[in-house]
Amino acid sequence: MPNAQAAPHPWAPPPVNSCGETGFHPLLRAPDPNGPPAPLIQIPEVIEIPVIWPEITPVPVPDPPQNDTRVAQPPLPADPCHNPCPDVRDSVRPEEPSTGTDPDPHPGAAPEQKPGAAPDSGSASGSAGSSGTGSGGSGSGEPVKLPRVVIKPEVEPIPIPVPGGPGPEPQPAPPPVVNPVEPGPVAKPVAARSVAEVSVVGQVTGPGSQNRTDMRWSVDGTDLGFVYESKPGEVAVVFGDTFGEGWGPGGVGTPDEDWRSNVLGFSTDRDLADGMTIDTMVQDSPCHAAEVLGSRKIKNWETTTIPTSGFALGDRQYLSYMSVNRWDRIPGLWWTNHGGLAWSDDGGRTWTKDQHAKWENLFGLGRFQVAAMVPHDDYVYMFGTPNGRIGVAGLARVAQADVANKSAYQYWVNGSWAPAAENRATPLFLGMASELSVRHDAASGQWQMTYLDSMTGAIVLRTAAEPQGVWSDAVPLVSTADYPKTYGGFIHPWSTGQDLYFLLSAWDTYNVYLMHARLNEPR
Repeated sequence: MPNAQAAPHPWAPPPVNSCGETGFHPLLRAPDPNGPPAPLIQIPEVIEIPVIWPEITPVPVPDPPQNDTRVAQPPLPADPCHNPCPDVRDSVRPEEPSTGTDPDPHPGAAPEQKPGAAPDSGSASGSAGSSGTGSGGSGSGEPVKLPRVVIKPEVEPIPIPVPGGPGPEPQPAPPPVVNPVEPGPVAKPVAARSVAEVSVVGQVTGPGSQNRTDMRWSVDGTDLGFVYESKPGEVAVVFGDTFGEGWGPGGVGTPDEDWRSNVLGFSTDRDLADGMTIDTMVQDSPCHAAEVLGSRKIKNWETTTIPTSGFALGDRQYLSYMSVNRWDRIPGLWWTNHGGLAWSDDGGRTWTKDQHAKWENLFGLGRFQVAAMVPHDDYVYMFGTPNGRIGVAGLARVAQADVANKSAYQYWVNGSWAPAAENRATPLFLGMASELSVRHDAASGQWQMTYLDSMTGAIVLRTAAEPQGVWSDAVPLVSTADYPKTYGGFIHPWSTGQDLYFLLSAWDTYNVYLMHARLNEPR
């Protein structure tokens, strides 16, 4: 069950960036005491009754080649409030918000749908914040206005493969590698660090953010936001489903709101105490972030392609990703086709999906569908969970030279590194975990892991001396009682043992925030 909370945090006006643009804040706030009273009974204006409508959908196969159209980003204006592309997006300096402004732009809003899918709330629990205005039932003698009932057809695609174009060039298969079983004992447990304080540093993406991603790169709403070191002195930040002009708060957008399955930017900002500055994003047209990993965008075939982690080996960068077949109607569940690897040799501008480095999700039993991959010493370690948010965490490793050769991976099974044992991997700890983020802290020599624990309704931190553990008990960082419908929690690689910075996603505002956790030394 989610952590209990006595009351929402005190009301505060919504944040405003240096350009006077109003942003979002993920913390649950009490209603504005100077605002109008909330109605005693909230009655929706419309009640929608969904009706499933099957539709035969031809799907040309193989997949078409990736669209690699790219344009260089000119230097951003010296004045951060200047619109770099007035012919692409109009910007009007907003008025300063009044003290009566409600910090929640969609009070009580229900989760929207993933594109072409059923609702996915993003986390195990929580509400949108302060009460909404509703319609009628205010207790002032006004007549109650009954809701209007409408039938809402929901198309359920039935994909049928049909012959398509030539598709990408075939890639040669790597030679099979059979590694022996090798010992992989756990290390002694390390003392867990306690959390002294967790706070929001700032809004990273969307309207009102310090990066003004809506005006600079047409990134109005997005989520996840994991970070990896792309080269010395630079990190890449990768986001999931992204929406542009026309998007409004309340969850994900619709396919006609400039939907891209993923986008990627770069940052050289080492001073995270005042926020995270994004310097550039990969673009396919001026002021428009490109989709770097293509997807078919067809429900029940491939709804979207979501990157899950990244790393660099020399001049080549890698992304792990999941090919999402469909989102489930039950919040927090989804079904994947496979997990896979993609690589880039041009600094992250264009990417190629490896045709052989795939972990198929046969019968929905794949254990490494959502992966977090971390290079360390001679290996790349792959921490993985099944699709959805109700699985356990497993571990694999592979020699760095063989990272794209699936047959070379060894899986941690009962204290040994075993080949070809993907679905026998031993859980690293008891309990459910989703959307893992893992970092090796060079100063302490320890490993840090964050993830969403759906059972406790919290993003938690664990620590270990070795990737296979023993992992410490989970230490809560963020509760969904305080930060409703939050998920993700991806560690910034330039964190330290005492100052843990991570990116948090909030469903209702559907944007990404930089968080700072100050950790105490273990006792």
